[in-house]
Amino acid sequence: MVIERRRWFHHNLEGIQAEKLLLEKGVPGSFLARPSRSNPGNFTLSVRREDGVTHIRIQNTGDFLDLYGGEKFATLSELVDHYRENQGQLKEKNGSIIELKYPLFCQDPIAESSRWFHGRITGKEAQKLLLEKGKYGSFLVRESIHKPDSYVLSVATGEQVSHILIHRKPDNKFDVGGGHQFSTLKELIDFYTATPMVEKNGGLVCLKQVKIFGNMKVVPFNATRLNVSTIDKRIRQLERENVNGKHLAGFLEEFEELHQDFQDPKAKSRSEGAKPYNLDKNRYKNILPFDPTHVRLHDGDPNVPGSDYINANYISWPVSVLGDRKHSSPSPPSSSSSASSISSSSSPRYIATQGTLPNTVVDFWRMIWQERSAIIVMITKEVERGRNKCWRYWPTQAQGTLELPSYGGTLRVRGLSEHNLETYTLRELHLSRDASPATTTPAANKGGFVVYHYQFHAWPDHGTPSDPSCVLNFMFDISKRQESLVESGPIVVHCSAGIGRTGTFIVIDMLINYIKRYGLQCDIDISRTVQAVREQRSGMVQTETQYRFIYKAVQNFVSTLSRRLQLHNELQPLGVDYTNINQAPADLMQTQRPESNSPPEPNYSPTPPHLAGGGTFSRKPDLYVPPSLAVCDLVPTTFASAKFTSYTSGGDSSRGPVRHCYVFSLPSVMGI
Repeated sequence: MVIERRRWFHHNLEGIQAEKLLLEKGVPGSFLARPSRSNPGNFTLSVRREDGVTHIRIQNTGDFLDLYGGEKFATLSELVDHYRENQGQLKEKNGSIIELKYPLFCQDPIAESSRWFHGRITGKEAQKLLLEKGKYGSFLVRESIHKPDSYVLSVATGEQVSHILIHRKPDNKFDVGGGHQFSTLKELIDFYTATPMVEKNGGLVCLKQVKIFGNMKVVPFNATRLNVSTIDKRIRQLERENVNGKHLAGFLEEFEELHQDFQDPKAKSRSEGAKPYNLDKNRYKNILPFDPTHVRLHDGDPNVPGSDYINANYISWPVSVLGDRKHSSPSPPSSSSSASSISSSSSPRYIATQGTLPNTVVDFWRMIWQERSAIIVMITKEVERGRNKCWRYWPTQAQGTLELPSYGGTLRVRGLSEHNLETYTLRELHLSRDASPATTTPAANKGGFVVYHYQFHAWPDHGTPSDPSCVLNFMFDISKRQESLVESGPIVVHCSAGIGRTGTFIVIDMLINYIKRYGLQCDIDISRTVQAVREQRSGMVQTETQYRFIYKAVQNFVSTLSRRLQLHNELQPLGVDYTNINQAPADLMQTQRPESNSPPEPNYSPTPPHLAGGGTFSRKPDLYVPPSLAVCDLVPTTFASAKFTSYTSGGDSSRGPVRHCYVFSLPSVMGI
């Protein structure tokens, strides 16, 4: 049987190595598959659990695969997918459920070091990418779908794409079906850059080159998708690449590529904002909302044209862009997609809007009331560098209550409290409305609610914050507030135009939430996530500096989360005995030891879990603390429930000053 290549399949791993890897880099629910050493042709599924690692034997009869009984499958991938999709079906003999949630990928040095490597995309997907975005000679390398352990070089040759199979030999060398052999794919690419290949029909296949600093260098069609665990390497690559003449590289190259994606003209229609009676409601005359995602106000006077208009768009989780997930929310991404084919989930998570004008304050609060949005994120000051960025739409303490008459009834915004922190101000406001008899909208007779207004002060007018951690701390506080709310509509985010800082904030929040949910082994695609958000509101993420900041913020988050989880895993016991699963015959149900005589080293570097519940409030303003880790800076002294604790660096007062933080109970690491 042919093994369908998957990144969770580790070809050269034995039992004790699998245990060590899962304990070092995994968390409960992490899993990998590997060949069986004791029964060649069979496989073993190794799963990290709360109390250690469980090894599950997979039988390959030559006709099908199964777990020595139970369901039958044609491929290993189908078996794994089945038990991932049907949680609760995989059990031990004693009924204990074995959860497959987080694949622990086999690190491919090709994928880590070469941006021209696009992983597991199909020939059709490669062809579409190269014909839509590439130029003559543009190329990429991908995994072979039909020939495991081999690769395919796809090259744009005019109006078609040539696909050349790259064979991996038993000695791990590569060739294209004869001729020279190479130790690495990079060596093969470098050779055929200088030496064109000849197809069977006699045609030449040339890889594109450009002159950089006087030297001819190959220019591949680079992938933007990356594994989160390799983000440091990707950022170093992007920073190392440079700009010379007309050739773009690095962050600027990726950012400029965003402008080359084409959408259906109907999707770009902005007719509502361009209507004469709505023009004075737009802060900037050319920054208008797309019609398909435009927020319409339902409580307007039907006799007044434009009474349903506000310059705002719903922003939903992008489908098929965040990473390589098949069975997940917010969406199941595909390997490749142009911006025109990217869609969004049905339930919007955000509303992106402009800073209010004097004549749009009532409309703004009508939108908050209609959408029941309990969180407003304001990423601007009212005035910056002498220019008005946003009209004040909340009451001052002297005003008390702001009364806003409207067709649907008088809206009342009452200030409850105001807290000034180092980088932002938090205001608690109460919004209510006296419904008008003429109003029959669903929200008309609902009760008032508290609105939390977060105004971030540390974002400069031009550029981005020098340290992403202040933004991450801000986002963390908002996230915890959102989790605490029983019912709340989309988060309303605005700056001045509602596209630059607003888009940057939303994209970072999307990516971080995705990583929280699926861990450090998941794939993300920052470029295509920006594309998807731009499909919903024009111009989101305005500058290359903001685009670079997204990478830096994600890198900061991943680095901090890795350190916290490493410390958490160092507090956990080593793996324990392993048991087979419920379908195994009796002689396989006895307790097993790993396929080695020595235990793994207690050295942990975990993959992060879905983070939810609990959290740590740090008094260090530059320290972002992921919410599921009850860890105090360096060495915790206790785990408690919402308990205030003191501790020292290393537990020794002579090594550092006493520090303080709130410590919450640590939830189950996975499965939330």
